[in-house]
Amino acid sequence: MASTTPRKKRPTRSARSVSFSLPPLKFPLARLVHPLQSSTSQWLVLPVLLMIAFLFRWAVGLGSYSGMAAPPMHGDFEAQRHWMEITTKLPVREWYWHDLQWWGLDYPPLTAYHSWLVGLIGSKINPTWFALHDSRGVDDPILKVFMRVSVVASEYLTYIPAIVLFVRSYGARSGLNSYEKSIAFAAILMNPSIMLIDHGHFQFNTVMFGFAFLAVDCFLTDHLLWGSFFFVCSLCFKQMALYYAPAVFAYLLGLCFFPKFDFGRLFMLGATVIATFMVMFAPLVVFGGPEQVKQCIIRVFPFARGLWEDKVANFWCASNVAIKYKEYFDQSQLQLASLLATLAGIMPTCLILFFYPQKRLLPLGLATCAWSFFLFSFQVHEKSVLLPLLPLTLFHAGSLDTDTTSWITWVNNIAVFSLWPLLKRDGLALQYTVIGMFYAWLMGTFQRLPKGWFGKLVHLGSYAAVIGLHVAEQVVGKVEGLPDLWTVGNVLVCFGCYVLAWGWALQRLWNEAKSPKNKTE
Repeated sequence: MASTTPRKKRPTRSARSVSFSLPPLKFPLARLVHPLQSSTSQWLVLPVLLMIAFLFRWAVGLGSYSGMAAPPMHGDFEAQRHWMEITTKLPVREWYWHDLQWWGLDYPPLTAYHSWLVGLIGSKINPTWFALHDSRGVDDPILKVFMRVSVVASEYLTYIPAIVLFVRSYGARSGLNSYEKSIAFAAILMNPSIMLIDHGHFQFNTVMFGFAFLAVDCFLTDHLLWGSFFFVCSLCFKQMALYYAPAVFAYLLGLCFFPKFDFGRLFMLGATVIATFMVMFAPLVVFGGPEQVKQCIIRVFPFARGLWEDKVANFWCASNVAIKYKEYFDQSQLQLASLLATLAGIMPTCLILFFYPQKRLLPLGLATCAWSFFLFSFQVHEKSVLLPLLPLTLFHAGSLDTDTTSWITWVNNIAVFSLWPLLKRDGLALQYTVIGMFYAWLMGTFQRLPKGWFGKLVHLGSYAAVIGLHVAEQVVGKVEGLPDLWTVGNVLVCFGCYVLAWGWALQRLWNEAKSPKNKTE
């Protein structure tokens, strides 16, 4: 006889995901991402965010670029185009020697190989773009489109995959749900400084960052040898990745010594690094001879240029207002002072990462080490602020609490302001204004201030200084006898803010290292 006991109804599948059932966080970016969290549309999150990021990058790229219609030397756009010209039209032995007065190649070999590949593709489309000598200073609008496409394609093949992997791995390790990871990913993608520099001013920084963050992804998943390989690739693309090298070295060395000494790991890591460098430089030796490597190194480290070229918000330029270093000290003395100051700056980070080689510390470790280089090292450019800024922005995937996001958003806003003198020269004032204000709104700049009074005072005071300098520059204009007044004001405000950002990140690094929840790593 069949049982008359009523069968329990199977629970119906909710039309909404757990993430969508959560209330949206209270700032615009979080509210915009929230509708994509339903179970029927979660698969759209990644493609939608990537398309939005592409549209903003392309919109920035519609504007001017470094050196556009600005003879005789033009700018970074012409430098990148010229490298494509010489790598495709000249033998390898001439790459680092050819006409050094006209944007001679001064980046490591992976940049040269990348230039060769992009130039090879471009030459198939229009050979006149990279005709040796005859194409110098060309401002063909179709060439501009091709070069902009090459930046986007390079970013989406290296940097974007690295960010996707990082947010998934680091976000899961930090306990973020899918909604929070989507917010973190969007916040990283919409970083305004990288858009304005790579897609406005014109550079390929995202390739270097892509390799560096792929290395971090590998470290997070215990693929240390692959991580070492990718980090060397980053160094061999742009030498500025050295800003991260002490932190990476300290972290990996700590893993070799704690909880016990592992000689095998140490040996394999060293062998991987040496082998990768050898592979990267091999084409220069094979096709150009050993002297090509020496010339490459000389070009990559231009100590002869002096302590700085343009005014930048670091210690040397800021303090030069009161102490005229070049009048009292020679080049070798300034190099030594810069070296000692940089070593002192990176020491706390390196010690923390060596004695506490924890995966959660990697973004903050890279950021604090890079801040030390930016603030104290030799030949710093204003664009170099990207190096501490981007790993600090990655920490969105570690925490979305109000205090964390407010500090990260604040330093991103200040970094955009620090780029103003450069972007103004490039004719990118509109892009600077729109992208900067949009990001500030998107991240809820004035909705999510720090909890403490000191943090609120710093943030609001610095924003007031930024607005005041912009208004004064527009109303007063150039001041006779003080042609760099507003640039110096920019340097002083941003330097003070960067020191505070460095201090905040260093304190947070120490707190994370001592946190009990990280002891299990």
